[in-house]
Amino acid sequence: MAAAKTPAVELEVGEHTVRVTNPDKIYFPSRKETKLDLVQYYLSVGDGITRGLWQRPTNLQRFPEGVEGEEIYQKRFPQYAPDWLDTVRVTFPSGRHADALCVTHLASVAWAANLGTVTFHPWHTRAADVDHPDELRIDLDPQPGTGFDQARTAALETVRPMLDELGYVGYPKTSGNRGVHVYLRIEPRWTFTEVRRAAIAFAREIERRVPDLVTTAWWKEERGERVFVDFNQNARDRTIASAYSVRRRSDATVSAPLTWDELPSVQPEDFTIVTMPPRFAELGDVHASIDDVQHSIEPLLEWYARDERDRGLGDMPYPPNYPKMPGEPKRVQPSKDRDRKTAS
Repeated sequence: MAAAKTPAVELEVGEHTVRVTNPDKIYFPSRKETKLDLVQYYLSVGDGITRGLWQRPTNLQRFPEGVEGEEIYQKRFPQYAPDWLDTVRVTFPSGRHADALCVTHLASVAWAANLGTVTFHPWHTRAADVDHPDELRIDLDPQPGTGFDQARTAALETVRPMLDELGYVGYPKTSGNRGVHVYLRIEPRWTFTEVRRAAIAFAREIERRVPDLVTTAWWKEERGERVFVDFNQNARDRTIASAYSVRRRSDATVSAPLTWDELPSVQPEDFTIVTMPPRFAELGDVHASIDDVQHSIEPLLEWYARDERDRGLGDMPYPPNYPKMPGEPKRVQPSKDRDRKTAS
């Protein structure tokens, strides 16, 4: 005989009531945290998670049976949602449309967490203008043979000085796994293509300065034991786990916003759904000023034009689910490129 389910719990979140079903279901086996623990974690960092998602189209990475169970990556807003939730219409690279969750209050985060949403993946645009990003994302992704220490070194010793040279203010965070993310607020007047080109230019400059540490090679076979700067995270419909999002790990790590002064002395495992709430209660959101300034990406677009003109460096491959893009090089793995083999 199946065990009886634990009665649902109702939480008052602002002006709304959020019902948490199966509150005692274990979501993170290593720590024995439950679905209710997950929801209460998001409430404890409410200002931070809401700021990270505010008015952004948001995809939901759901694990209804816990992080060791089946994953549902949901881009479209469910039909059975309450009418007090907000949505925003987005266009995918295929040209198709969908309505996505648009976070405008903390209750929408709690509601999504009850669906088993462990990680929130916001677009880098806002509802007022979904075609012009207001955020450039520098994603330092360690490859096999490297780890968080190498990503941190790249962020501290190369990315931060470059931002300073440009007069930009960047905001670092752990990915919640092995990587480092740096966010830069930008004026929302450039297209996805232009913002992606700016990210490519920035990534290439990092690579030029520390070629033994960092790579922009899209194909894994060419990356070696280096940190990959994933410029494609700035393309349409590509997302990164938001600040304060929990990750799919049994130890319940979270993507932790940091100050630059903190970055040298932390590890991703320092920040979990258990340790982040007291940190947040003490410090608040250390990225609270992220929306205070918006930068121009014109200097980066000039770098891109320079690379194209002087070095013959044009566009880079898009992810495989994208249609062929104007100016994009062949989307063929180098080891399988017959033309390259013939030329060599």
